[in-house]
Amino acid sequence: MAAAKKALEKEDGESEALAAINAMPKEYSAIGKRLHSLIKASAPELSPKTWYGMPAYANKEGKIVCFFRGGDKFKERYMTLGFNDSAKLDEGNFWPIAYALTKLTLTEEAKIKALVKKATG
Repeated sequence: MAAAKKALEKEDGESEALAAINAMPKEYSAIGKRLHSLIKASAPELSPKTWYGMPAYANKEGKIVCFFRGGDKFKERYMTLGFNDSAKLDEGNFWPIAYALTKLTLTEEAKIKALVKKATG
């Protein structure tokens, strides 16, 4: 019963995340769909959901590891891919937790895959 409930929650979360991506302006939605696929492929253990209306991906404890938003959310000129404190990206005393994204090429995709894998440990 618990496993079935968890699977249903994951499906609902994915539906919500995809709805948030589809609601983005076209230029962000296209990149968002690709980000969603990259994150799911790089860290299948993360569960998609929405967080403050943004597509986000949570670990087994339900803590958000990463998220992204279109530039329209806060009137920025770029999308943002961000990582929360549950992401395992710590390096010394100072490290980046958010990245601006204006275009998604194979170079950026490779970097994102590596970041997501590192973030999930």
